[in-house]
Amino acid sequence: MLVAGVWHQCDDAIIRPVIQAEILAHDNSWWKAPFLLDTGADRTVLSADVLTALRLPPVKTDNRIGGVGGVASAVTIETQIRLSHDENGKVLLRGQYVGVSNKETLDISVLGRDITNLFAVLVDWPQKTICLLSQRHRYTITRQ
Repeated sequence: MLVAGVWHQCDDAIIRPVIQAEILAHDNSWWKAPFLLDTGADRTVLSADVLTALRLPPVKTDNRIGGVGGVASAVTIETQIRLSHDENGKVLLRGQYVGVSNKETLDISVLGRDITNLFAVLVDWPQKTICLLSQRHRYTITRQ
């Protein structure tokens, strides 16, 4: 299976690797959200805008997460994330994910290694390729 991403120009005019996803909200609707594909992030983190839109009750509220910008308060919610793949299907990922409530903390949700470790991750700027590979899809590195 192949989940394709895009090179997306963010609000600060920097182009970053992004995977489009859907997240299950409190009313069982699916909320569309872009996720920064961050190969260094330990966990998937939802931005304040996404967290507010989902309106899910927190499972745990005393979390703290850290990154380049320092430490921030966070909550844990239980939900599902869906990724579309090349065979016209969906990959469903159930779990507990962290969200931040302060808009200045994170302007785009982050897809972390709690999800990306399930895939081979390709982030290839020269070839303009972003993808998550699993099952029948493989890649080969060759010397030219």
